[in-house]
Amino acid sequence: MSTKQEQNKFNPFAARPKKGVNISRMIAVVSGKGGVGKSMVTGLLGSAAQQVGFNSAILDADVTGPSIGRMFNITDKAAGTNDLIYPAVTESGLKVISANMLLETEDTPVLWRGPMIASAVKEFYTNVTWGDIDVMFLDMPPGTGDVPLTVYQSLPLDGIVIVTTPQDLVSMIVSKAVTMANQMDIPILGIIENMSWMKCPHCDDKIYPFGESQLEDLAGRYNLKIIDRLPILPELTTASDNGAIEEIEIKNIQESVKRLVFDLDKVDENS
Repeated sequence: MSTKQEQNKFNPFAARPKKGVNISRMIAVVSGKGGVGKSMVTGLLGSAAQQVGFNSAILDADVTGPSIGRMFNITDKAAGTNDLIYPAVTESGLKVISANMLLETEDTPVLWRGPMIASAVKEFYTNVTWGDIDVMFLDMPPGTGDVPLTVYQSLPLDGIVIVTTPQDLVSMIVSKAVTMANQMDIPILGIIENMSWMKCPHCDDKIYPFGESQLEDLAGRYNLKIIDRLPILPELTTASDNGAIEEIEIKNIQESVKRLVFDLDKVDENS
């Protein structure tokens, strides 16, 4: 049990999982705005964790804009009872729960108010029979609304990973995510810059379609650890759209996941 989970025992807002559920580490993947590829990064982290030998899971907390199901070709509806839900299990063994597993069709809108959405996210944690999970990733909705507040208050997060892109507005957006995490006493595990660069198809040089990276300055300003810089990979986009994200193996992401877990375990040992 992680240090955060021990502390959660005394939290009056804490959500409790089903008996027999043991989630060793829980990491939320956040962004200050939409369109930065946060869900794709979450999918990559979950897949990479499974690829390197962890029993991993993804809780899709982006209830009004769920996309994790499509990335993993999950088309079946969630099964269960009134107070129990079975997660989907992908080809590699990754466990997933997402709002689109509860909807009539993939394009059915979720017309719920904030508190109801936040309640659904808590139920994804408390009512799903996750079993034994080494590391769970939460795909958070962008911004700082009801869902992040509920998750930060009631779930035993070990920390967050911030996803960003190399654009001018990034500093202000990251600042909001950092400030909220600090105010809620949630550790920031690091930052991932997505769409950082791409390889020129003619000369193999790196080109920067969104401008030069500001990651070093950003990380220094907010004292953040740089986890990775992810390139633009057309094959990754195609795989995600076709439900085949698990077929993509990125060595850097696999190593990043191992470092994240190692760092969390080291924190627990020193607590």
